[in-house]
Amino acid sequence: MNKLKLGLVFVFIIAGVAGFIYLNESATVVRILSILAGFLLAAVTAKFTTQGQEFYIFCRESSEEAKKVVWPSRKETLQTSGVVFAFVIAMALFLWLIDAGLMSLVKVMMNPDA
Repeated sequence: MNKLKLGLVFVFIIAGVAGFIYLNESATVVRILSILAGFLLAAVTAKFTTQGQEFYIFCRESSEEAKKVVWPSRKETLQTSGVVFAFVIAMALFLWLIDAGLMSLVKVMMNPDA
């Protein structure tokens, strides 16, 4: 029975996309509504499959875990961002110096008469 429901999910998705293509002469709103209807029917059907129920439980547990996260304060965020920006600038200057040095070395090697 579960495989039949999953098959029906894919049929609804394909039907929504096919409706979008078939209604190419219709208004854009109608075409988008056909896709939304197909995806909505697919989602409702998927909710009643084993995988859909597991996914629903996973989403609920993820939401509960996200509520437990301790977010950094504004001060901590600004300090961390400052360190990251300083490191990026320092690394860019370092790589620019290495690149300029290697370019000068290649020029010297390519033109030894100068």
